[in-house]
Amino acid sequence: MLPTLLTATPAAAATTAAATPQVSCTSKKAGLAAKLTQDINAALKNRRSTTAIYLIDTVGGTHCTLRTSQKFDSASIVKATVLAALLHDAGRAGRSLSTREQNLAHAMITKSDNDSTTALWKQLGTAKVQRFLTAAGMTQTVPGKGGYWGLTQITARDQQRLLTHLTKKNAVLTDSSRNYALRTMRSVVPSQRWGTPAGAPSTATVQLKNGWLPRASHGWRVHSIGAFTGGGHNYSMVVLTHNNRDMNEGVATIQAVARAIHKSVSPSVSSRSAVIEPTTVPYESIPATPERPAQDAVPATR
Repeated sequence: MLPTLLTATPAAAATTAAATPQVSCTSKKAGLAAKLTQDINAALKNRRSTTAIYLIDTVGGTHCTLRTSQKFDSASIVKATVLAALLHDAGRAGRSLSTREQNLAHAMITKSDNDSTTALWKQLGTAKVQRFLTAAGMTQTVPGKGGYWGLTQITARDQQRLLTHLTKKNAVLTDSSRNYALRTMRSVVPSQRWGTPAGAPSTATVQLKNGWLPRASHGWRVHSIGAFTGGGHNYSMVVLTHNNRDMNEGVATIQAVARAIHKSVSPSVSSRSAVIEPTTVPYESIPATPERPAQDAVPATR
């Protein structure tokens, strides 16, 4: 018999305006669902960011969700999907990545390089990207048109499905492909290691990808996905936001949520925030849109 999931409803965990969606959590650990619900809702209180969240902790049998099917412009977190699509395509052909592909993939993930992403996006074409999305069950994701990969439409549900395919054995990506992707996501440069790793336990291995993008509607999109493995940990987190006034506002929202989650999921382990969070200003790349060209290494204080 499966263990009974303990559920905390938003109404029991926090009191806000009825029209404001609240995070909902379930867990096999007594009291954890209620604590997570309360702490995450508190982290979101009085923030103007429209936020989507999807947490899965397989160790504790814990899930938290908020606006999981709401669409967002992907910005640079789509680069993790591009890498997965590249590895999926190579696996179908029974080949390893070429030196050129490895160099482009490394720059795309670790430095969020836009030119490298464009090169791989053109190489794959939307058909091969879509083939991976279909195989991975990422049915809510729509590749950006006209070469605008940063305008790919994503949801928290599909980003969590991506992380699940990267962290668990499956028929879509080989073990070597998954290990390659995770190893690359562990090597993100310090100035881009903000977001979901904030407050992560010191015993966890951190894999992540972030992104941000300003547009006339919905302000700044600021997103972060992270997988936390090893040392007894096995959980992944997606936090997507838009309607931010600037980059810093989105980063602050994501990191408030991340700290609440890490603290609740791993309460007895010391935080590694001093190691993971950038010591200066967070930087990211801005993908091209019809309104403006791409920009690399843009500081959050802009």
